[in-house]
Amino acid sequence: MQILASVVPVGELTVDYLVIGGGGAGGATASGYAGGGGGAGGYRNSVSGESSGGGASAETPLTVSSNVNYSVVVGGSGQSSTFSTVVAAAGGAGATGLANGSTGGSGGGAGSGDSTWFTGGSGTANQGYAGGRGSYNSSTNLSGGGGGGGAGAVGASGSSEVNNGAGGVGLASSITGTSVYRGGGGGGGTNSNNGQTNAGGNGGGGTGSDGTGNAGTANTGGGGSGSGSSGSGNAGGSGVVILRYADSFTITIGAGLTGTESAASGGYKRATLTAGSGNVSWA
Repeated sequence: MQILASVVPVGELTVDYLVIGGGGAGGATASGYAGGGGGAGGYRNSVSGESSGGGASAETPLTVSSNVNYSVVVGGSGQSSTFSTVVAAAGGAGATGLANGSTGGSGGGAGSGDSTWFTGGSGTANQGYAGGRGSYNSSTNLSGGGGGGGAGAVGASGSSEVNNGAGGVGLASSITGTSVYRGGGGGGGTNSNNGQTNAGGNGGGGTGSDGTGNAGTANTGGGGSGSGSSGSGNAGGSGVVILRYADSFTITIGAGLTGTESAASGGYKRATLTAGSGNVSWA
């Protein structure tokens, strides 16, 4: 009699995702010229009715098989994040002093100018916006770095005269059941010496100033702010990977990853992965 090997049935499930890369670092001051704000990490979202970065519509959810491993990487400052085939680019770095911003998920802001107005780095299509340009005022010899691009808007151009050089705004998602902004660009630094602050984009971007500024907020992909005084720029906020799936399934979060699975609510469970790299699977 032939004996058949047992087979573990493999099912399929649809997984919505929000994958955000690590924000770019803000630029340092160089020879008295303020640095640009860091761009937000790339923002990729599949939740229906919401948006991906750079003005794109929501993407298509992934269909995955149960009992199969899928790779996840949660990017730190200036690092990409991934879920399976979905890659969210790292945010572009803000420029140090007299230079253009770097390209990235969202582009880094330009450094402040002298006789030249430098330009912000470009964002990645369907992930984020460009950084703002730097500024120079020949009458006052004051200058400001551009704001880093955000998932939802271009970074503002720098200015030494008004509270400008703000980071681009991020985007809101309700993938966890609560609307939260993430993916804001970092504010540019300024050498105005008047206590000016350049707001970080709503969504975790660090606030720039004529001082040292601020880092991006962890697990938002927010860009770090540029430095306005003598000092280094600020780190971008780490990225995040959030997965939503039918509550009839349970996720296994593999070694190397830090994350939690929520209780069932509204027909879904959610896994929020906040650090590391490894595999996830469902059963």
